This record gives sequence, structure tokens and C-alpha cells, in this order.
Amino acid sequence: MSDTNHRLTWLESFPELHGLDEHAIAILAKNSRIVEAPVGTIGYREGAPCNAYVMRLAGKSRVYKMSSGGREILLYRVGAGETCVITTTCLLGGSDYPASTIVEEPIRDVLIPASAFNQLMIESAVFRKFVMINYGALISDLIVLLDEVAFQSLNARLAKVLLDSNASQIFRTHQELADELGTAREVISRQLKRLEQNGLVTLGRGHLEIKNRPALQKLIHFSH
Repeated sequence: MSDTNHRLTWLESFPELHGLDEHAIAILAKNSRIVEAPVGTIGYREGAPCNAYVMRLAGKSRVYKMSSGGREILLYRVGAGETCVITTTCLLGGSDYPASTIVEEPIRDVLIPASAFNQLMIESAVFRKFVMINYGALISDLIVLLDEVAFQSLNARLAKVLLDSNASQIFRTHQELADELGTAREVISRQLKRLEQNGLVTLGRGHLEIKNRPALQKLIHFSH
């Protein structure tokens, strides 16, 4: 295996890029680098300049928006094999970050500097298609989020978050759930208490247990 191929073994995580020509591969070999960060690391902050395209190899981070009053709302998460739609938007538009991100599970990322990203977007059809397909998919996810925030009740959105965990035991605090849904902890605590009174969940300290998944599912369908 050549030195170039050895440095680019991370491409195996993105099969859509297997058709890259030698020129594009050379650009990536020269400019890309791999970085790692532990839980709690701030990847970027709102208002900061965007300097690199990010391709996630492992781990997970959440991208969120903070209100002037200090309330957080989750926009989306970036996991292994994914890219960040806000980063792509900033690179394409030459703008600063409109949101922030924090690491939830230890991450391993490939960073491609803005200059190399722009060159690849112009000169490589394969890379350009990869970027735009990922960008389009993530924009669709954001539209779904907008629909949920605008048209679903908080109770239905809370039920969806609980069901999306795919586990009976959920180890998350009321504050963490409130942050994800963009509301106050007290509001979430009241909603969870009502769910407990109706026999849908059982509450504990720092965790809860789902007791009636079909009833939670009905809350989501009822809101549409």
C-alpha cells in the first residue's frame, strides 16, 4: 500500500467517494487531517468562523441553538458516516456559524480545510455530489424538525424523543430533555409527571422507564 493510500484509509468509511480520481485523492492526502475530541468538547460556537469541512468517522455530537435567555434547542446530531449541514452551509456561503456544537460521545473526525474543500467542489464531480447529497438529506431532517416544533404539541414531541431512544430505561435528566426540546426544565417535569400519572412512564432520579409504548405512540399520531 502506498503512503497516500495509507493516509486515506478513512475513505473506506465513505463509500460514495470510492470513485474519486487521482487528482482529488492527492488534494485530500495533502490537506486532510484526523482529529479526536472527548465528551464535552465544544466543536464550534455560534458566531465563530468556519474553516474546515467535517466528516465524522466515529462518535456523536449535537448541534444546538441558544436563545438570548439561555435556553437551548437541539437542531440535529452528527454521527459516524455523516457530515454537518451547518458547516457545509457556512463553507458554501462564506458565513460564520449560526449555532454551536458539543461532543456527546468521543469523536474522530476528518477535517478538510476550506481552501481544499472549495477546490474539490470545483474540480471533483464525485466529491461535489457527495457533499450535496449529504447536504440535501440533512436539510430534509431540519425541515422535519421545523414541522415538529411548529405543528406538534410539546407532549407529542416529548413522546417522540422517549420512543426514539429505543430502550425501556432512559438515563436522561429532565434538564437534558428540556434542552433537546427547547423548553424549560419545569415544563418537562410537569409533562413527565402527567405521563407518570397516566401510567405511561415511571420516573426515577436521573432516569425514567417507559411502561406503555403504544400509548406514547398514540400521543404522536393524535397531534397530526
